[in-house]
Amino acid sequence: MTSTADEQQAAHGSGGKPEGRRERKKRETRRRISDIATGLFLQRGFDAVTVAEIAEAADVSVNTVYNYFPAKEDLFFDREEEMIDRPSVAVREREPGRSAADAVLGQLRQDISEHSLYAGMREGFDEFMRCVREAPPLMSRLMLMQHKTAQRLYETLVEETGAASDDPVPELVAAELVNICNLVSRGATRATAEGASHEQVARQALARLDTFEKLATDELLKYATKPAR
Repeated sequence: MTSTADEQQAAHGSGGKPEGRRERKKRETRRRISDIATGLFLQRGFDAVTVAEIAEAADVSVNTVYNYFPAKEDLFFDREEEMIDRPSVAVREREPGRSAADAVLGQLRQDISEHSLYAGMREGFDEFMRCVREAPPLMSRLMLMQHKTAQRLYETLVEETGAASDDPVPELVAAELVNICNLVSRGATRATAEGASHEQVARQALARLDTFEKLATDELLKYATKPAR
């Protein structure tokens, strides 16, 4: 599920440099294969669709599909690495005076206000998640992605704070922040599936987030506050 903003960002390499023709063609081919595969999965279910059928529908060879996507689950979660790294990026790029919670939950608030895919509010995302829930391999991959997200955020917090290896706080903070994001996203997806409008879903999601923040301790909310310059 790729947005226009995602496509614009992908059209630039590291450092904001425009990608070359070959890189652009590879990116477009990868996206096309993934989009076709996702459409088939949503129509018929993940387990019912074979890689050979995807290759035929995309007019490429089976080997080409596997070159871009080593596992069938990769076709569905084609933005896995981006999703795993997103909270860590928010923390690394936070402004002076902002804590890790400010960065991660502030990003979530923005996602909600923009009715973003990242907050579980994009049109059709409820069908996307229905497909996940009905396929054990996708549920397993989703759980693994959530674990990796928390692990990467933990590693980022250790780097940002210089915490000792036996300090449990970075791991606990990372797990709690990722869990809050997952809970809000699941609630938004469920409300969307029940027919609520974007405005209603956003209000409910923000109210849930406010409640979670009220229940959180100051130690969690202020952890890893970036020093002023």
